[in-house]
Amino acid sequence: MSEIKSSELILNPDGSVYHLNLKPEHIAHDIIFVGDQNRVEKITKFFDSVEFSTQKREFKTQTGTLKGKRITVMSTGIGPDNIDIVMNELDALVNIDLETRQPKETLTKLNIIRIGTSGSLQADIPVDSFVMSKYGLGLDNMLRSYLIDDISEKDIEEVFISQTNWDLRKGRPYVVACSEKLEKFIESDQIHKGFTGTAGGFYGPQGRVLRLNIQDENLNSKMDAFNFNGTQMTNLEMETAAIYGLGKLLGHETLSLNAIIANRANGTFSSDPYKAVDELIAYTLKKLTE
Repeated sequence: MSEIKSSELILNPDGSVYHLNLKPEHIAHDIIFVGDQNRVEKITKFFDSVEFSTQKREFKTQTGTLKGKRITVMSTGIGPDNIDIVMNELDALVNIDLETRQPKETLTKLNIIRIGTSGSLQADIPVDSFVMSKYGLGLDNMLRSYLIDDISEKDIEEVFISQTNWDLRKGRPYVVACSEKLEKFIESDQIHKGFTGTAGGFYGPQGRVLRLNIQDENLNSKMDAFNFNGTQMTNLEMETAAIYGLGKLLGHETLSLNAIIANRANGTFSSDPYKAVDELIAYTLKKLTE
């Protein structure tokens, strides 16, 4: 196989990958994603030690140890485009020899768990609860740049398009399941499961109207009503489906967890959203170190 060109896999002068500013030795095989760079230290403050820290743009990374387990925490920023950068560069760190620019013969599988905040779409998923994304439902089109036919849930896609009368001029939605391994590892009776919609923007793509009219003014109610064999849309955000899709394509285990800080169905907001996030962080770290 010919080497990967420098224009395709860009490295910094010190040999680190271009956007993340990381070398292979800087990351653990268990990785926690957060969107907000300020949330990285909200997690690593629980570590027994932090061995490495760096930041470039919105991508902040810290690697340390908790109860003997080496863990990396990384901020991805917002949106599927950022996830495209993060997932590909993380994979390059473990599965491409950065000196020879050749894929490695033996591939490494990363465990990646996203900890985020979100608003619930269902009245029966209250604020301060936890949601696990059984499926990521991508409304963003980023993953359609890749060959996804072998990993996407086409039957669910068809039902979603039909039930919501989706306008295909916006692109064809895609659906990817979470890692069954991580689902079984993390799940408990206190966690809700369902579809997490991943939008390509925060305002119009999520049905918010300020000064601009949107293509589908009934988008939110259609999302609320979507149902596939009893599984409903739980929440709407901007990263999960992209993480699931690239994780499946690249051979990594991925799972997305959200602390619900708002309920868009009944108009409520958590009285202490920071507490909800801290509780989800504590829960996830406990599971990772058991």
